[in-house]
Amino acid sequence: MTVYLTLKYLHVIGATVLLGIGAGIAFFMLMAHLGGEPAVVAGVTRIVVVADFVFTAAAVIAQPVTGVLLTWNVGYSLWQGWISGPLCSMS
Repeated sequence: MTVYLTLKYLHVIGATVLLGIGAGIAFFMLMAHLGGEPAVVAGVTRIVVVADFVFTAAAVIAQPVTGVLLTWNVGYSLWQGWISGPLCSMS
């Protein structure tokens, strides 16, 4: 596999993990809260915090790293409008 395809694969996996973990965590927390049992909510929250830290933190670090490496690998500038535009419009 080429460097580009490897980076692209890792970038897509990172995005999938962010979306999947976010949806999964939201679902489990909602179900725990709807049950109304404080002990269950506390137990689910402990598990959710660990899962969120492990999986989401890894994906949050991987996304910008693989994004920048993909940009450099293809030969684009990080300051092109479609890349930097959303960042510049936030300030």
